Amino acid sequence: MSSVLTQNHFELFSLPQQYAVDSERLDARYRELQRSVHPDRFARAGDQERRISMQQAAQINEAYQVLKDPLRRGRYLLQLRGHSVDDQQRTHQDPAFLMQQIDLRESLDEVRHQADPLGALRALADRISDQYRALETGLGEALDSADADPAEALALVLKMQYFTRLHDEVQTLEADLEDELL
Repeated sequence: MSSVLTQNHFELFSLPQQYAVDSERLDARYRELQRSVHPDRFARAGDQERRISMQQAAQINEAYQVLKDPLRRGRYLLQLRGHSVDDQQRTHQDPAFLMQQIDLRESLDEVRHQADPLGALRALADRISDQYRALETGLGEALDSADADPAEALALVLKMQYFTRLHDEVQTLEADLEDELL
């Protein structure tokens, strides 16, 4: 099990290095790996073995979190293929996406002024989720197709990051609105 610390996430979970992931297989392998390195199994071991066990458990948790999350998995695959994702990059090159961002931002800003702010926010959250899923599908195609296009995949990852931030803002606003209504 000492090789856990040197394997990439896909190797660690015995999965093909692709965007499409079998979630059930990932979950089952996660449980199996965690059982094998769980610190309780090393309670009577020496300090070094316990430390290695804890490092392996942390590595397994990190790898699982990356592979489970569509955005993080896409970023990781790009990284493995030699393409770094610069968080400072912008998606300004796509005018349609820029207009979409502006529209969604305006909709988010107007939620508090709606007759049913929570209903309007839920409708907006649904729009955001639908668009995120479409980007996720496109990212899978861009990364897993025979003629994989890293530039397209990178652009999709950046767009997904935007929708993730927007989704977080929607959740924050929802919590605020619920607090105000109580």
